[in-house]
Amino acid sequence: MDRQLSVLIAGGGTGGHLYPAIAIGETLQTSLPESNIHFVGSNFGIEAQVLPVKGLPHTLLPIRGLQRDFNIKALGRNILLPGRLLKSMVLAKRMIRQLKPDIIVGTGGYASAIPLKIAVRQNIPIILQEQNSFPGITTKYFANDAKKICVAFEDAKVKLGSNTVLTGNPIRASIMSGDEKKGGLLFDLDPNQKTIFLFGGSQGSAYLNRIMSECIKMIETEKIQVIWQTGENHYEDYRKFETPLIKVRPYINYMAEAYAISDLVISRAGALTVAEITACGKPSILVPFPHSAVDHQKRNALSVQASNAALMLEEKDLSPRLLFRTITEILYDDDKLRKMSKNAKKVGVADATEQIVNLILEVIKT
Repeated sequence: MDRQLSVLIAGGGTGGHLYPAIAIGETLQTSLPESNIHFVGSNFGIEAQVLPVKGLPHTLLPIRGLQRDFNIKALGRNILLPGRLLKSMVLAKRMIRQLKPDIIVGTGGYASAIPLKIAVRQNIPIILQEQNSFPGITTKYFANDAKKICVAFEDAKVKLGSNTVLTGNPIRASIMSGDEKKGGLLFDLDPNQKTIFLFGGSQGSAYLNRIMSECIKMIETEKIQVIWQTGENHYEDYRKFETPLIKVRPYINYMAEAYAISDLVISRAGALTVAEITACGKPSILVPFPHSAVDHQKRNALSVQASNAALMLEEKDLSPRLLFRTITEILYDDDKLRKMSKNAKKVGVADATEQIVNLILEVIKT
């Protein structure tokens, strides 16, 4: 383009909304180094810690989501909501007036709604990126105003109408470039031996940690290698299970290598987790978090299971013995592993971020 491009990317609250925004922004910046990419989030979301550390240009709004709990703390926060909303609107209007964005991209979360609302009023084009198979509130609210809606699941495309594009979820390109031999060195494991990788997101999952601890002895008797990310807050409770075959870590910085060396992944079914697993072509056992909004993790897991790339196990049905039996049935069936891996690669979209960036540029040009 013959002038500096200005793009505002709004989203956050959780990593599920923030990291797609960062992936899109960083890819845009790489494609057009002279462009002005600005992120918008909330003072109360994960972005308040992540964006400053990454040194990315950003504005944080004093907005917080509606609290649905019935207690004094939640009531107090809801009482403050109208004032926070008004202050955020004023701040967002001033920011948009200064930045003059060519387009606003919304990746979901309560922090994205205000910039998107202002954009619609001011006839600034908007694009939405929906991570889950069941669209979130923000996506549904602005769907009719969006030039394009980038979705990761066919289910969401059906629900949102004709201006949707099935792009997949934007993920870090580096996640697919892991080296199996390097993974063996980093985790002191044998790349030629069967390995499972269990994690519950960056914070860990209390439930997955507990059920793994209850079946780990059975797994150990089979000489199966385990990479087990507990999360920082749970590590001290489970570090005692560390052995030469079982590597217990509070947090894993080398996710690409952890995926590369693993034959089977056990995890929750958050949209970005599913995107990473499938893009890396990994067979998986998905255990949806049962309290996710509108049960979207179960919907995500069912969608991948329908493609025969994963097996879903619900908490209400799961036991240590069932988990162990499911692990061994998949892990010792090389034909099943190959087929699940092949299907995962079909589900995963390696170039999702590039597709979304191209759509952004197309909308700006029109």
